Amino acid sequence: MAALATGSVDETEAILASVHTESGVNLLALAEDSPVLLVFLRHFGCPFCRKAISDVAEIQQVLADRGVRPVFVHLGTPEIAKAHFDYYGLGSVERVHDPGATIYQHPVFALSRQHPLSALLNPVVLWAWLKRALVKHGMGMIQGDGHQMPGIFVLNGPTIVRRFIYRTIADEPDYLSLIA
Repeated sequence: MAALATGSVDETEAILASVHTESGVNLLALAEDSPVLLVFLRHFGCPFCRKAISDVAEIQQVLADRGVRPVFVHLGTPEIAKAHFDYYGLGSVERVHDPGATIYQHPVFALSRQHPLSALLNPVVLWAWLKRALVKHGMGMIQGDGHQMPGIFVLNGPTIVRRFIYRTIADEPDYLSLIA
């Protein structure tokens, strides 16, 4: 897999080494052990974020078969995160608690911010919310930073090999293509 020009390898390695999961392991160690599907969520009140957790739960055996470890970065409290991940059958997945969105906004990842109202006024988002997310994942109040956009990165050692940057909160990544 070819590396993406997201930042220098040294810069990427430094941020991955400095970020620790809730269990205490740093991202670099995880990515050196096996490829990592790093999923940045918005907030747990967002039905699209709950859908992302559900989507990864549905392919968790495929990920395991391919040796890919899912890791989630979230803005909520560890307690709220645990409840959501337990609900979707991913209670043992590695998680990173980033309430200030400092990892999201680090230049290596550079995930954008968008006003929640502008997202809901977008007809594509509204339609997706009514058609897909609302039925299965319900409504929720904004919990944390509703402006923060999600993103997905595939890590192999200190290198980002693929990424999916959301244009809207309703975008649907093809997780299996990302880890191919």
